[in-house]
Order: sequence, then structure tokens, then C-alpha cells
Amino acid sequence: RSASSPSDAFLSPIRRRLPLVRRNPLLLARSLSPSSTLCSKKGSVGDEWITLRLVMHKGSVDAAVKLRSRFSLEDISAQNQVKASVQRKIRQSIADEYPGLEPLLDDILPKKAPLIVTKCQNHLNLVVVNNVPLFFNIRDGPYMPTLRLLHQYPDIMKKFQVDRGAIKFVLSGANIMCPGLTSPGGTLDEEVLEETPVAIMAEGKQHALAIGYTKLSAKDIKTINKGIGVDNMHYLNDGLWKV
Repeated sequence: RSASSPSDAFLSPIRRRLPLVRRNPLLLARSLSPSSTLCSKKGSVGDEWITLRLVMHKGSVDAAVKLRSRFSLEDISAQNQVKASVQRKIRQSIADEYPGLEPLLDDILPKKAPLIVTKCQNHLNLVVVNNVPLFFNIRDGPYMPTLRLLHQYPDIMKKFQVDRGAIKFVLSGANIMCPGLTSPGGTLDEEVLEETPVAIMAEGKQHALAIGYTKLSAKDIKTINKGIGVDNMHYLNDGLWKV
């Protein structure tokens, strides 16, 4: 079923693993067919700017990173295959952040597969394996999975759920407000602390619609119940999704 709007994009089930695109990562968007994504909406990807809101780890400065729907040479400042010691450090950092992912790391980040770190504007880094972006971070902040990877391994992250009314705002790139998590239909994992990556689920929906980074702990979100609770880092149909 074709998705009629971005809010429908995360309803379709995963049909197969991500394709191993054998092209330069700069041209990935042109290599991915509509059938390879969760959203089966037909039509070409436009070149409009899409804002991906990113927060620097252990800091209060938000960086609004503009990613084009298709990466261009101007978006990428460097692209390097990392040496074995750096690859081990990245793997360990990811395993520490997501303990449930550790048994799967050899499948997701094969030791013999070249691991590419692609540095983009505004200190955005992508971890790329077999030409597929799998994780991203800002500066030296925590690695976060792309939504495509999270949809394959949905239980690797702590989860928050927004109510139905918040869906359209999250899918437009807005940060997640506390009331959208505490009202009927919203849920919190009360073990989550501030500055923690979380999967943003939605009332009545199966798949995550965003990756968030908490500004407050779950307990503080519940107690304060106003303002921004979670920064919206990456959401369905943003620039990173379309890579």
C-alpha cells in the first residue's frame, strides 16, 4: 500500500534487509528504489532542504543541520575508511550505548567489512558499511542508529511514545514536548536519564517515527510536564531518511 502522507510511512512492515548499494555514498539516494524503503510512495526525491535538528552531546547548544534530500559534494567534507583500532573503538562505543545490540554487532558491523566515516557539514558524522549509513553522531557525541536500522532491530533502544496529536509535529521536525509524552496515549520509560538517545514511538503505530535525545530525564518530564522533553534528532522523511 502506497503511503499517502509521511505519517503513514512507518506503518508498512519491513519486507527485506537494506540493499547493499554498490555506489559512492554521495550517490546513495539515486541508487535506492522506492521499494527498498519503508515508505512505498512513488515519485522522485526532490532537492528541497530538510532540517535535521541535532544537539551536541553533554551541552545545551542545538545545531540545526540542514541536509539536502540528496547529499552533494558540498554536504560532505571528508570520507575515510577507518583503521582497525578506530573501528574497534566505534564498535565498543555502540555496544556500550546499546547493550542489546552487542550480540548483533558482527552482523551489522562485520569486522572484515570496510567501515567508512563520512564527515558532513556542522560536525555530523555518518558510520557507513557497504555503502549504507547505519549510525550518526555529532562531534564526539553518542552514536545513534538511523531509523532504517532501528526498524530492523526495534528493541535496541529505550522507547518513549507520543500521543496521536503529536505525530504530525514530530514528522515535521519539531522537538517532542513533555505534554505529548505524559498525556493519555503517551508513555515514558522511567529509567531513562537526561542526555540519552531514545526511539520515539507513536500511539497506535508499530514502527518508530523518530530518534530522540532527551533534554530531561523521564522522571523530570513527568514532573515538570512543560517545554521540550526530547530533541528530535532524526525523523521519517528527513534528509537522513532519504539517503
